[in-house]
Amino acid sequence: MALPGFRDFYPDDCAFRNAIFAKWRDVAQRYGFVEYDGPPLEPLDLFTKKSGEEIVTQLYYFKDKGDRDVALRPEMTPTLARLVTARHKDYKKPLKWFSIPQVFRYERQQKGRLREHYQLNCDIIGEAGLEADIELIALVIDVLRTFGLTEKDFVVRLSDRVFWSDFMERHGVPEEQRYAFIQAIDKSEREPREKTAEKLGPLADEVFSILDQGGASERLDTVETGLRHRGLHDYVKRDFTVVRGLAYYTGVVFEVFDRTGEFRAIAGGGRYDTLLKNLGGVDLPALGFGMGDVVLGEILKKQSKDHSEIRTADFYVAIADELYRPQAMALVQKLRDHDDWTDYPIKPMKLGKQLEAATERQASYICIVGPESLEGKVQLRMASYKGIKVVPIDRIFDYLPIENWTSPEADASTS
Repeated sequence: MALPGFRDFYPDDCAFRNAIFAKWRDVAQRYGFVEYDGPPLEPLDLFTKKSGEEIVTQLYYFKDKGDRDVALRPEMTPTLARLVTARHKDYKKPLKWFSIPQVFRYERQQKGRLREHYQLNCDIIGEAGLEADIELIALVIDVLRTFGLTEKDFVVRLSDRVFWSDFMERHGVPEEQRYAFIQAIDKSEREPREKTAEKLGPLADEVFSILDQGGASERLDTVETGLRHRGLHDYVKRDFTVVRGLAYYTGVVFEVFDRTGEFRAIAGGGRYDTLLKNLGGVDLPALGFGMGDVVLGEILKKQSKDHSEIRTADFYVAIADELYRPQAMALVQKLRDHDDWTDYPIKPMKLGKQLEAATERQASYICIVGPESLEGKVQLRMASYKGIKVVPIDRIFDYLPIENWTSPEADASTS
């Protein structure tokens, strides 16, 4: 049994997971992002520098045999910052990088949240202009659209941390109270309004007015206009309750939710222009988002948008008699060298059972290796009907694909 919060992936689960990964990669690469990765184990202080000592309670951490404090990565941004700091001069800006790491957090399990998950991370490093924000939000929209989800299924809720920073500055909120102020807004949808009002103090009424009626932001105007030019405006909604609770966000932020509100956030991100510098790295503007596989998977399964497929065999090589196993093995290798998915009976088996196995594997073609193999030939048949061709093994691919086949009656003859 797997540990609490961890998953086993049987073949059908792996097929589902890999289908998600394939679409993540396809859309990210379509947008010009390139893939990177890093180690799952990092120095503990890489994460505490970013999120503070309180993050330790949410980590799997320990001392390694070198007496170093290390932790399994709970997210990818600190690793990205370390990589960019080390070799940013080797790459032209902006960097458009993505990764699909498995990340780990020791926290309470609940619907849509486990103690491990896979996550698509897409980041743009070295571009301060809002066109980068538009590009990133368009990417997250297109990632979900590629799974068949539409504007009726999900919404990207846009907000602006600068809007709230200016608000706190204008109203004289002390610096040491600003994080708590932002946290109160971040939790305002999940807590009773009276509790939020208590946290916000005399500014509560004005804050609630903004949350209920909206506010002015030139940055969001620009982003929304850019998405409208791409035909994606129906996927977004301005929502100042979204502030992304993490303190390091500095500009436009966003979270993606299903329209029904049944699930946790599908994705979230925004601009973090000072984070790399604060982590002791380079002073480069940056923005990014993360999308986990758990919530996305739940939504796809509920909507019966599986997209997964366990690959079926191209060929099944059946052996009419064990005398011909050497010839069969030579054919198996020939087919595999041709990049065809090929299976065969590992142990002796009656021919009827072998044909049943070929059907179970949904093989497209069946090769029956018998006496004719001594003359360099093999019986070739399509799984879709009974007709058989006896073809030269060294020319077997000349008889493929199926468009080259004639009627089943004609195929009953030998060649």
